[in-house]
Amino acid sequence: MPGRITIVGLGPGGLAGLTQEASQALEAASVVFLRTVEHPLARQIAARQPCTSFDAAYAAGASFEDVYRLIVDQVVAASRRGETVVYAVPGDPMVGEATTGALVAAAREAEIPLHILHAASFLEPCLELAGMDALDGLQVADGADVGRRHFPPLSPDRPALLGQVYSRLVASDLKLTLLAQYPPQHVVLVLDAAGTPEARAESVPLAELDREERFSTATAVFVPPRPAASAFESLQETIAALRAPDGCPWDRQQTHASLRPHLLEEAYETLEAIDSGEAAALCEELGDLLLQIVLQAQIASEAEDFSMADVVAGIQEKLIRRHPHVFGDAEVEDVEQVLHNWESLKAGERAEAGGTRGALDGVPRSLPALAQALEMQSRAARLGFDWRSADGVRAKVREEWQELEAAADDGSRAAEVGDLLFAVVNYARWLGIDPETSLRQTNGRFRKRFARMESAAAEAGRSLGDLGFDELNRMWDEAKRQERASGDER
Repeated sequence: MPGRITIVGLGPGGLAGLTQEASQALEAASVVFLRTVEHPLARQIAARQPCTSFDAAYAAGASFEDVYRLIVDQVVAASRRGETVVYAVPGDPMVGEATTGALVAAAREAEIPLHILHAASFLEPCLELAGMDALDGLQVADGADVGRRHFPPLSPDRPALLGQVYSRLVASDLKLTLLAQYPPQHVVLVLDAAGTPEARAESVPLAELDREERFSTATAVFVPPRPAASAFESLQETIAALRAPDGCPWDRQQTHASLRPHLLEEAYETLEAIDSGEAAALCEELGDLLLQIVLQAQIASEAEDFSMADVVAGIQEKLIRRHPHVFGDAEVEDVEQVLHNWESLKAGERAEAGGTRGALDGVPRSLPALAQALEMQSRAARLGFDWRSADGVRAKVREEWQELEAAADDGSRAAEVGDLLFAVVNYARWLGIDPETSLRQTNGRFRKRFARMESAAAEAGRSLGDLGFDELNRMWDEAKRQERASGDER
């Protein structure tokens, strides 16, 4: 008959934090496991009675999952032998203790009685050190878990307390993750040994978090909110307030259709900022574009059509589904195979939906013509409909040029111009050039050169309209020379 498992919380400090019931459970246990002896009370327990700790497993460099599995297996195995088992953990078993849930599930499956004895967690003394009230929107997370992510699951508008920052390596991983959302100079508090006489709190810039020397299982990091509202939810609240009955009259009267030109304008201004290479301009324009997206979602939410959460959930699910080589077990060799798989997955989605949409039906008809041509050609190529080499594409461009020259009427010439442009777009695709971007850059160069010509003519007291073709040509060549000399050829 299996024995009993008791998970005991040791609190944040020494014997004073141990309840009488927990003390009795430890004395009555035939087997005592300590997750770690790196804790004031755990050291005292290990000194007075036989214990098994799992520090060696952590030190061996095993993954957290492997260590947790080892803990569960050994605790459950001891109970199956009929032992009265105590598994003791720092703080409270239900706060920041990943092994508790795994043990509870394993015990339930094995039909082993399990009891949890609570204690003060690391939260209370850490909050005291930080001078923080948990009701001020505090977020609590495992620092090691956050450090394993690419982006922190935290709102930058609310304070966060991150436990289990027990080594410089964990602190380094945590720092890199937090830097995706907080500036390097953002000051955080390193809290150590909270609830003990050795408690300390040290302020450090986030960029220097892993330069600390003193890390242990009793180390936590307190991250204050950013000084200015910057959470996505804060933007949603602002836009909802603008649309509220007592909000802005202009925002309240907007519809999906009325915002269409603004969305298009902001998209083009964002492209212009990208072309400029100015980070500050791009940051601002992305904000303006995001405003349009959130405003559209807010209008839909008010009509009970869908919410911003539905938008995010939809694209999240789609990205994971269409990247099985990242989030699943599929393997790819190169970008071409990724793109081919992408089209195959989309085709499967269309078939499952029972629709009759073709591969090109998803290309927006409102795209600029060059961009639309490129997207259609790219999709067709990913399905195998493409030239075998660039030689065939170049020959097609020459063929379309000859057909244009041979066209006998305006209608034929218009059609042939379209065919020629389509072939040129295809050749650009083979060269790895985005024709829309390339033409936009050419337009920019033409704009600058023409402005130089206008300035030169004005300095001479003349207008471009007064000049002949040869003189205009000479001014154009001079504008190009000045452009090359200044290095401004973008």
